Amino acid sequence: MDTSLPVHRPMSRGSMAIAAFSTVVEWYDFTLYLYLATVLSRVFFGGGEGSLLVTLGGFAVAYLMRPIGAVVFGHIGDRLGRRRALLLSVALMTAAMLATAVLPTYAQIGPAAGLLLLLIRCVMGFSVGGEYTGVVAYLLEGAPAHRRGLVASSASAASEIGALLAVGISALTVHLLSPPDLDGWGWRIPFLIGAALAGSVWIARSTMQESPDFERQQAAGTVPRHPLRHALTHHRVGIARAFAISALGSITYYVGITYVPAFLTSAGAFGETEALWLATIAAVVVIAVTPLAGLLSDRIGRKPVLIGLAVCAAVLPMTMFWLMGEGTTARALLGAVVLAGVAGGVSAVGAVATAEQFPGEGRLTGLALGATAATAVFGGFTPWVAELLVARTGSSVAPGAMIAVVALAVIPIFFLAPETAPLGKAGSGSGDA
Repeated sequence: MDTSLPVHRPMSRGSMAIAAFSTVVEWYDFTLYLYLATVLSRVFFGGGEGSLLVTLGGFAVAYLMRPIGAVVFGHIGDRLGRRRALLLSVALMTAAMLATAVLPTYAQIGPAAGLLLLLIRCVMGFSVGGEYTGVVAYLLEGAPAHRRGLVASSASAASEIGALLAVGISALTVHLLSPPDLDGWGWRIPFLIGAALAGSVWIARSTMQESPDFERQQAAGTVPRHPLRHALTHHRVGIARAFAISALGSITYYVGITYVPAFLTSAGAFGETEALWLATIAAVVVIAVTPLAGLLSDRIGRKPVLIGLAVCAAVLPMTMFWLMGEGTTARALLGAVVLAGVAGGVSAVGAVATAEQFPGEGRLTGLALGATAATAVFGGFTPWVAELLVARTGSSVAPGAMIAVVALAVIPIFFLAPETAPLGKAGSGSGDA
C-alpha cells in the first residue's frame, strides 16, 4: 500500500515544538515509577524479599493497559483529530500523577496501598498508550518529507529528556533526604512535579494546530468511520512490521536503559544514588544519539540503519550486562553507555519507520495494533522478567540474552521489509504492500 504523504501546508513551528516537547512530561511521568522502584517497594509493599519483584510487576501490569488506551485514543485521533486525542490523554495522565502523589502508604493503610498504586498505574498505562504514537504521527504528518526521520526522532529525544529529568530528580531526592524522610514523604515530591508538568502540557497543547494530514482527510471525505476495522482490513502487513520494529525498540529501551538502575542496585552492588547517576549519564547518551540516528535514516534509509542497530543489539548486550555486574564504576559506565547508544538509535529510527508503515487514514489505530502492542509485551514485562532471571539463575548476563534473542528474531523481518524513507523523492514513501 502506498503510504506517501501528500504535499501540504507546513505546520507551525510552535505546534511542532509543543508536540515534541510534550513527550518530555509523558516519559518523566511514566518512567519515574521504574526509577524509584526500590523506594516504592518499601513504601507501598513493605520492603523485604520479593518486594522489588512485586513493584516491577506493577510496572508490567500497567503495560497491559497501553494497547487498550492506544486503541481508544487511536480511534479518537483517527476519527476526531490528533489534537483532541492528545489533549484527552494528557488530561488523564495529569490526574493519575496527582493521585499517586497523595496516595496513602503501606505504613498507613497496609496492603491496600499497593493495590491502589497498581490501579493508578493501570490508569497511567491507559493514558500513555495514546501519547507517544499520537505525537509521532503528528510530527510525521507535519514534517517535510526529506526530514521525517529527524523531526519524528525529536519525540524520542524529548522523551529521553523526560527520562533524564525523572532520573535526575529521583537521584537528587534520594541524595538529599535521609532514608526515613524519603520513605515517609520525600518520594511524593517527584510525582507532584510530574503532575504540575503534565498540567502545563495540557495548557500548551490547547494552542496546537490540527495535523494537516487529518485536515486533508476531512476535506477529501476519507476519514475512516471505523478505524479499527479499517486497520485490520487494509494494514495487516504494516501492523506486523510495526510490531517487529517496536519489539526491538522496547526491549532495548526497557531492559537496556530503564531496568539498569534496579539491576545495578540488585546485581551490581551499587547504591541507589550511584546507580541513578550512572543512568543519568546513559540518558544523556541517548539524547545525543537520537537525532543523529534519525538524520542518518533520512540520508541512507530506515532499513540499513535498523539492520545495523539490530546486529549491535544481538552482539553487544550480554557483554555489557556482564561489565555492569562486575561492581566497578568504570565498567558499569561503559556497559550503560553502550546499551544506551543502541537503544537510542533504535528508538529514533523505529519511531518514524513504524509510522511510515501506514497512510494517514487509520495511522494511529495501526500504530496501536502494531507498535503499542509490541511495547506492552516487550516493554512492560521485560524488566520484571529480567530481574526474575537474574534472581533465579544468578547470571548477570541474562538480561542481555533477552535483548539478543529478540534482535535475532527481527533481523530477517527487517531484511525483507521495503524501504519507507523518501530518499530524494519528496513526499513519497512505501509502506505495507
